[in-house]
Amino acid sequence: QVRLVESGGGLVQAGDSVRLSCAASGGPFSRYIMAWFRQAPGKDREFVAAITWTIDGTHYADSVKGRFTISRDSAKNTVYLQMNSLRPEDTAVYYCAAGGGGFTITQMKTLVPYAYWGQGTQVTVSS
Repeated sequence: QVRLVESGGGLVQAGDSVRLSCAASGGPFSRYIMAWFRQAPGKDREFVAAITWTIDGTHYADSVKGRFTISRDSAKNTVYLQMNSLRPEDTAVYYCAAGGGGFTITQMKTLVPYAYWGQGTQVTVSS
């Protein structure tokens, strides 16, 4: 049974940095797409970043490009989201997701590929 557990959220100030972690179990995950989504109150869940098993396989939402970095430690089955220069509009519940391959970059930025989801971790950025 696949399980994803996020950690690392909290209350921070604008301009601060936070690193989220997603520990995966029940895999193997070596060829899964791993991604982060977020959902603010009253809004739809939106794509943040994804990482595949290829060397240059990282993709970002325009709103976080240059500020957020997704990475994975395959030996630990853990995916990270380093978030720098945080803004109040980054406030949301952040979800880790995992899915199989065979999807286009455009599809990876939707909910479609992801069969497994974590419970989410709250990130609140105060101004």
